[in-house]
Amino acid sequence: MRFNLNLKKKFRRFCFFLICLVVLISQSDIPNLKALTMDNYQSKMVIEELRLKVPADVKAAWLNAEKEIWEPWLSSQDGFLGRQLFWDKEKEEALILVNWKSKKLWKSIPMSEVNVVQQKFEDNVKAVLSVSENPFELIYEGELDKQR
Repeated sequence: MRFNLNLKKKFRRFCFFLICLVVLISQSDIPNLKALTMDNYQSKMVIEELRLKVPADVKAAWLNAEKEIWEPWLSSQDGFLGRQLFWDKEKEEALILVNWKSKKLWKSIPMSEVNVVQQKFEDNVKAVLSVSENPFELIYEGELDKQR
């Protein structure tokens, strides 16, 4: 009789544990289970985000240098889909969004090549403004993933 009572207690505990497990699993964040693997992530569209300090008095020089230096070079890059330039008058900040077909294509561009183009950009700006330092401070750089 005592053995039978112990078995019933164990069975109840097991059932209670099973119910708790089912409740816990059903409350978990299922969308995370469908997250992209790193391989898929590398092949999805990505947006490069850059924020620069662009004072109002040199905004025209910035726009011109972007058009003359960065635009032609970016257009020649495999995976480049386009870009958008924004300027916040109150903060005197620029936002540059560059659309890439995939992170893999974007990141395959050698940094040495990017640095050469950046130096041309800075040389252009310094010559136009007759200054010795690049007036456009990089505030932030990152990436955005395109959502459905």
